[in-house]
Amino acid sequence: MLFHKTLIKWYLNCKRELPWRETSEPYRIWLSEIMLQQTRIDQGLPYYSAFTEAYPSVFDLANASQEEVLKLWQGLGYYSRARNLHETAQNVAYNLNGIFPESYKELLKLKGVGDYTASAIASICYNEPVAVVDGNVYRVLARYFDIDTPINSSEGIKIFKQLAMEVMDREDPATYNQAIMEFGALQCKPQQPLCGSCPLAASCLALKNNKISELPVKLKKGKIKKRYFNYLVFISLENNTLIEQRSGKGIWEGLYQFPLVETEAPVTQQELINKAEFKSYTGVDMLDITLYNDTPIIHKLSHQHLYTTFWVIEKIELPDIAVSVGALQDYPVPVLIANFLNDFEFAEFT
Repeated sequence: MLFHKTLIKWYLNCKRELPWRETSEPYRIWLSEIMLQQTRIDQGLPYYSAFTEAYPSVFDLANASQEEVLKLWQGLGYYSRARNLHETAQNVAYNLNGIFPESYKELLKLKGVGDYTASAIASICYNEPVAVVDGNVYRVLARYFDIDTPINSSEGIKIFKQLAMEVMDREDPATYNQAIMEFGALQCKPQQPLCGSCPLAASCLALKNNKISELPVKLKKGKIKKRYFNYLVFISLENNTLIEQRSGKGIWEGLYQFPLVETEAPVTQQELINKAEFKSYTGVDMLDITLYNDTPIIHKLSHQHLYTTFWVIEKIELPDIAVSVGALQDYPVPVLIANFLNDFEFAEFT
């Protein structure tokens, strides 16, 4: 039996029932594919449900504010996806009359849409014979054909895309693409793959050569950067606090946080107080400063680790830009801040 026919047969018998598999509407397929980039299905599913309920059409998403979109996205991570999602929704709604492009090449012109997403939408919605290549597909192909070229190298990206195109079912690319991705997620798993029940086991070269655990090969990432974040959590007599919106092209663009003093290493209370950035926030009428967490909270991102401490500062009064602590729940914040807000009791300090 051919490779693609085996995968499709397995898929039709073993696939999970997921809401985006019940439709070929481009808006919903696009939404699901953006959300599931670097995200597990069990994590992304509640967000997909929330977005399709809040924004049932691309026009609804386009008409929302960026803050509303970021708030609903909160906790899913890689927030550039949410910003691109919103911008693309506006482009499709306002410039394309709500109609998504109907070809791989035209889909690639949308912001936030790369090879994988364009291939998924083009094949699933329009049955265009273009192969998807994601982490699951890399793994299945690398093992089945025993290919040790690094999947994140320029050569590897080219080799695996070409191979994916060669082995796909050109008559039913929609089903095939979903089949190979699902196969990688459920059968040919990264750890402890189910080789004993695999329908491809008899012809899998990595299994034959005892190399399952070695494949796929991936080049190591660069050195992880360490950053030291000191958040200043102000509390006034009126139960107000200060927040600021992150700008620039770094992490968490557009999200809100407490005033931040970033240092090159962990600092003591006195070292923090001596910082010019700290003084620019606090002025002279600070009542008290308390370290909330004795041990820094380590928040791990793909290329950097944030060593974070929260300093609670009581002040007589705050400037007019202060917000009520009760209003904090309305702002989109990084999960690091959200976790703090879930644990911290402002009332204890007022």
